[in-house]
Amino acid sequence: MSEHRRKPPQPQGGGRAAARRGQPQADPSAGRRDAPRDAAGSYSDSYGAGGEESPYGSRADARRATQRGTGGSRRRAADGAGHGGAGGGGGRRGGPQGPDGSGRGRGRAPEPGKKRIIDYPRAGRYGAARWVPSWKLTTGLFIGFTGSLVAAAGVGYALVGIPDIGKTAKAQNNVYYWADGTEMVATGGEANRQIIDYADIPKEMRWAVMSAENKTFETDSGVDPVGIARAFVNMAKGGQTQGGSTITQQYVKNAMLEDQSQTVSRKLRELFVSIKVGAKVPKEAIMAGYLNSAYYGRNAYGLQAAAQAYFDKDAKDLNPSECALLAAVLKGATYYDPAGSPSIDPVQATQEKNRARAEERWRWILDEEVKDGRLDAATRGKYTEFPEPESPRSNAALGGQVGYLVDLVNSYLVNNSDKTGITETKLRRGGYQIHTTFNKKKVDALEDAVKKVQKDNIKPKLRPKTDKYVQFGGASVDPDTGAIVAIYGGVDATKHFTDNADQTGAQVGSTFKPFVLAAAMSWGVRNPDGDPTQAQDERTVISPKSLYSGKNKLKIKDFDGNDWVDDKGKEWLQTNDGQQSYNAPSYQIDLREAMRESVNSAYVQLGMDVGLDKVKDSVLRAGIKESSLASSRFPSFSLGTSSPSAIRMAGSYATFAASGKQRDPYSVEKVTNSEGTVFRHDSIAKTEEAFTAKVADNVTDVLKTVVEKGTGTNAQLKGREVAGKTGTTDGNKSAWFVGYTPQLSTAIGMYRLDDDETKKNREFLEMYGTGGEETIHGASFPSQIWQDYMETALKGQKAEPFPVPEEIGTVINEAPAPTPTPSATESATESPSPTPSATLPSPTPSVTETCRKFDFSCNNNGGTDNGGTDNGGTDNGGTDNGGTDSGGTDGGVTTSPTPTVTTGTSRGNGNGGLFGTSG
Repeated sequence: MSEHRRKPPQPQGGGRAAARRGQPQADPSAGRRDAPRDAAGSYSDSYGAGGEESPYGSRADARRATQRGTGGSRRRAADGAGHGGAGGGGGRRGGPQGPDGSGRGRGRAPEPGKKRIIDYPRAGRYGAARWVPSWKLTTGLFIGFTGSLVAAAGVGYALVGIPDIGKTAKAQNNVYYWADGTEMVATGGEANRQIIDYADIPKEMRWAVMSAENKTFETDSGVDPVGIARAFVNMAKGGQTQGGSTITQQYVKNAMLEDQSQTVSRKLRELFVSIKVGAKVPKEAIMAGYLNSAYYGRNAYGLQAAAQAYFDKDAKDLNPSECALLAAVLKGATYYDPAGSPSIDPVQATQEKNRARAEERWRWILDEEVKDGRLDAATRGKYTEFPEPESPRSNAALGGQVGYLVDLVNSYLVNNSDKTGITETKLRRGGYQIHTTFNKKKVDALEDAVKKVQKDNIKPKLRPKTDKYVQFGGASVDPDTGAIVAIYGGVDATKHFTDNADQTGAQVGSTFKPFVLAAAMSWGVRNPDGDPTQAQDERTVISPKSLYSGKNKLKIKDFDGNDWVDDKGKEWLQTNDGQQSYNAPSYQIDLREAMRESVNSAYVQLGMDVGLDKVKDSVLRAGIKESSLASSRFPSFSLGTSSPSAIRMAGSYATFAASGKQRDPYSVEKVTNSEGTVFRHDSIAKTEEAFTAKVADNVTDVLKTVVEKGTGTNAQLKGREVAGKTGTTDGNKSAWFVGYTPQLSTAIGMYRLDDDETKKNREFLEMYGTGGEETIHGASFPSQIWQDYMETALKGQKAEPFPVPEEIGTVINEAPAPTPTPSATESATESPSPTPSATLPSPTPSVTETCRKFDFSCNNNGGTDNGGTDNGGTDNGGTDNGGTDSGGTDGGVTTSPTPTVTTGTSRGNGNGGLFGTSG
């Protein structure tokens, strides 16, 4: 650098102002350039001269410091900016040099203190820029994170081993105990499973599984990253993890049965095992292991056991169609076994819905095999009919009633898993000691009572047209606790798979009438004068002494007192059994006697006066499941067009026996395992007041009349008070007796239904002539079974009386009428009822017929004495001139729609069962 460009050394002084003060004034005319370069008063010399050294490298730095408030007052900052630091060379011409003269200081504050390893938030940056990481920091963090993951994955991969599929599916026993603590049965540990070699697995089965579940099985690494990510996301949301997506992952999942928890750690472990298995285990071994360990339902683990359970053949003999069905079942046996699994899910796992799902997936799998080139179109064309599997079979230990009891318990535990903590998977793995509520002596007594009636009266070989397909169901409940002490589910749990105690589909008839009476005494009826201006919430609670019409073909009024009409404007004319009218010409009958004689017209009108919504509420309060109820839009709802199970009917009458205290029926007292108590019923038990004691005890008092001198006299017990009600449905398709003592409530149902449970849309059959009887009523075989069972069940227990009821309600209508006498014909002065021209005759016996076998009070002269006859034979009777929904057909005696039953071949419940999803 030339000499004349070099800056002279800076003088020490007080800055430019001080220099000016210390020098004589120059001649203005000389101008600035007249001063020599080395003069002490030059402007250049004044920068940084004198006073403290400025902490800023330039005026820009000083200005920023002023803005940040770190330089003191604005004046002080300006003064500091006017001094050039000794090493700064700043000033107006100082350029971009920093404090150290390096030229790197423009726009930045000096970095105070020691330099940080991670510069974040970034020093020397201001505002949002401080929080934007540098590319160096971002790159370093990414490399560090990735390295950590790789290291962790390596450790995880090294620590896991390859599972031994031969040690999987080792279920433990579940041991079931009677109520007295003695062992009932041990089941579950016998896990039906046989290992077969890869060579014995049909190639069609391998093809079906690959086309359905993992098309790339033969070439993939064994894991599906997308499926794994989806599982983690669902787990984070608290939903289902949806399982592994590849056959390898499913194989690993089956091999890790000891830990089926839905946790992140388990999923990670399963992932590492799947990766190792995919890398080190041959595909043939993975496929064989998967098919040998998978669960196909019906207690069948592995392909060989499944082939036997579904098609009664060895796996090697399966055809492509059968293989496709078994591959479909692998998606979930509960919902794809064509037989259904109503004991697990009574709503979605019915036989009808399961079969539809299974057929759809079976067809899709065969089509996919063709698309994938594994099955030729010609072979596919041979299989257009769905392969019909065998009915499920249980082991011998579950024969008789035991299988029904075990299924009932399993349903209770699984369908209440949110309370019991026991899922279907956990129950299948076993290891539980399950203490039930069942009393062995009572179970045996109920079965013996049914068998006695079957042996003495039901002769299917002698009378195949009338006695074939006759079925019974029954249940017995303790009113004090709700414990189910006995059930009768069918002839044998290994032959008849539907539990008739827990589901039937059979209408219950007049056994619904007590709920109508309870509603009338709880909420009251509309204004008895029928004043249309009267507010609906102004009701009259009535007494059982209140009078209603016993007239046959009674024109039914709605709640407001108007003629009830259906959607088409048609009236409803309610008929009684045998077309009988009571107490002509007034036709008045009190509610106690109407219950005793099972007079339909009186209770249908009572139901309308109360309001069918209140009748329904009464039914639900008593403990009936809403899923089992028919439509409450029609007057016949009060006559029992619904189809609750025997368990629920026994439980609802137990509510009356317990003076209005409702306790849900249950079958498990407690469950334990090796770790201690898993569940106790008393931890969830609760009691609801369904009705006041006054209401419930008055219902009981009325039902006592039915047994003492009405349609239920066959149910009398020596030395004990009994309350109960008979029920018979239209078309004579079902008959019931439900009754109770203070200690025990029992329901018995009887009906005819084709026992071939593989058939679709089975219908209930008429019982005219069944058992040698012209008609079947609740007063016949059902009440006989009830009486035989209860005599034995209560043997040794002290007889207890029912509570004496308090007076309740107001007697409405007129003064009491005399004892009712059935009239064989309508009064000559009776106004004709508007009925359609095509009137169908009522299929009931003449009142002058010879007395029936069980009609002990019949006097054989066309009338009734105090014993009465069972007039509940046509409980759904009525002439609905429009519609068939629980109402009737045009032009005749009301007939409910023919009940269609789509029960599955698995024992369990359906609508109306004990453990349905509603209620």
